[in-house]
Amino acid sequence: MSRPLSFPRQLGIAARWPLGVALTSWRYLWRTTPLHRSEYEGSLPLDACPALPAGVEPAGIQRPEDGEGPLFHRLYSTRVRTPRLSARGLMARIQAEPDAGSPSEFATFRKTRGEAGQMRLGDEYVVRMAGPWDGPVRVIDVSDATFRLATLDGHLEAGQIEFSAAPLGDGEVEFRIESWARSGDALSNLLYTHLRMAKEIQFHMWTSFLEHVADLAGGRMTGGIHADTRRVEDPQHAR
Repeated sequence: MSRPLSFPRQLGIAARWPLGVALTSWRYLWRTTPLHRSEYEGSLPLDACPALPAGVEPAGIQRPEDGEGPLFHRLYSTRVRTPRLSARGLMARIQAEPDAGSPSEFATFRKTRGEAGQMRLGDEYVVRMAGPWDGPVRVIDVSDATFRLATLDGHLEAGQIEFSAAPLGDGEVEFRIESWARSGDALSNLLYTHLRMAKEIQFHMWTSFLEHVADLAGGRMTGGIHADTRRVEDPQHAR
């Protein structure tokens, strides 16, 4: 099982919570991007988290089975028309500096392991947010078109998240963020399951990331953002 959060860590989460709420509320008031949001009941093994790739360093990784509460399989996606960057060019830019696509007033990526300006297997980052959804991650898969991160001990979620860019036949580029995770421990499960604002802060982070990616690509977002969530109840992790 993952390590429980220390008391100072819990205090830090509580102290940043009002700022996260304020930022989320403010950005919601001014957001004009169409959002297409759906939630479904998921199932296993259809919505199960992918296995760790061969050769990945397993030490410190929080797998979904280490966490608490329901498993969430989330998919955020958008299309960018007439981008200046190709799908590979866009992915290379984000891999070189994940903060290039991150809403910096809301969340930042800080590299803690590996060389700056590139992304390699085993590199590590800490995602800092105004709200409670921050934590350390490790690169467990990377290619010209995608990269996947696993959460590490101390993260408020247990699972994986994958970013991908693909060219479409009509000259558009599709960018996707897909995750498979449950809360890392009882505290984060309480925040996410019983306090809707925690869910909204996380949702707002990744949809804002997609908006920034569209700007980075130099094109125009078409069709807005699609956000699908599949919730899988597992009696072993119910609280």
